[in-house]
Amino acid sequence: MKALVTGGAGFIGAHLARELLERQWEVHVMDDLSTGHASKVPLGATLHQMDIRQPEVEERMAHIRPDIVFHLAAQADVQRSIKEPDTDAAINITGTARILKACVAAQARKLIFSSTSAVYGELSKDKITEWDSPQPISFYGMSKWAGEQYLEVFRRLHGLPYTVLRYGNVYGPGQTAKGEGGVIALFMEKLAKNKPLRIHGDGGQTRDFIYVKDVVAANLAAVDAGDGDTFQISTGNTTSVNQIAQLLKELHPAEVPVEYGPARPGDIRHSCLDSAKAQKHLHWQPSVSFPQGLAETYRHWFPSPGSRTE
Repeated sequence: MKALVTGGAGFIGAHLARELLERQWEVHVMDDLSTGHASKVPLGATLHQMDIRQPEVEERMAHIRPDIVFHLAAQADVQRSIKEPDTDAAINITGTARILKACVAAQARKLIFSSTSAVYGELSKDKITEWDSPQPISFYGMSKWAGEQYLEVFRRLHGLPYTVLRYGNVYGPGQTAKGEGGVIALFMEKLAKNKPLRIHGDGGQTRDFIYVKDVVAANLAAVDAGDGDTFQISTGNTTSVNQIAQLLKELHPAEVPVEYGPARPGDIRHSCLDSAKAQKHLHWQPSVSFPQGLAETYRHWFPSPGSRTE
């Protein structure tokens, strides 16, 4: 099998490319390296340094002729989307349309699309299901939702199979604090620099954190299941920012000061996704608890003497 991973020099994409190689796939990575790093692309994968908005993408994909396209390349910074909605739309909507058009031309067997819980916005529900209506409150959430709609129209017009995976908040080893980084990567960077953890708002905001290896497993499960459907990839459990800070205080040997600042526009207060549909139809389920995943991520940033990191 031959795979193309867009955004494969980024956090999730690099983990996915590595797992595909271990399963003996031929792996191609397409990344413009604006937030990704060539050093993250695993040995054995072929890197194509390209912006997904470029017309040349179509010719390159026709040459590669991938069986499966994992589309992870995106502008994923909520705050940047609010400041630069035109850039966000160009990458997440125009870029996705370019990839879909190239998939049709290259006769790809299927596209697996990485989406986000941000499409739901501030829904006042304890646990969101796939049947709840998207109500994005950031341009990032809006552009990812638009990308999902493009997939369905491409399926109807051109017969391109797809699966949409809406992630909770993904974290794990190798995530950077810039570009793609969530609160955990930001906190790890602060610890590494011996700086206080800065919390926006009161710290009571919660997220459904999902470990990167579980996200990779969901992508692989979607290769042969879930055609034309949308699935939430999450744990179904929430953790507050204050709880993360407390767990890090327990893991870190030095004092961990915490500072609070104003809440940021576009940030969602609470988010928790029900993953029952993915568990039933993709035969997938999360395997890493949050305390376990956070400890593994911490060890990646602060390895003990003689230990190995990913």
